[in-house]
Amino acid sequence: MGISQKIAALLRKRHNIEKEIAKLQKSCKHSVKSVKQVRENVDSSSLIIRYVCDKCSMILGYPNQQEIKKYLNG
Repeated sequence: MGISQKIAALLRKRHNIEKEIAKLQKSCKHSVKSVKQVRENVDSSSLIIRYVCDKCSMILGYPNQQEIKKYLNG
């Protein structure tokens, strides 16, 4: 298998995994959320602070300044 074929196969697998994650996140009730640092996007190394579901890891929203300070100060 050549490099381009292997990359194409891996990209297909990633796409299928992303679809399955989206399906699971859509069915989640998001009953427990926490303030966490997450990547800004898949290809980024930049971290941002957001509310994230503890069960499915879906980004749910933005904490306010007081919540961010509390998170950063532990």
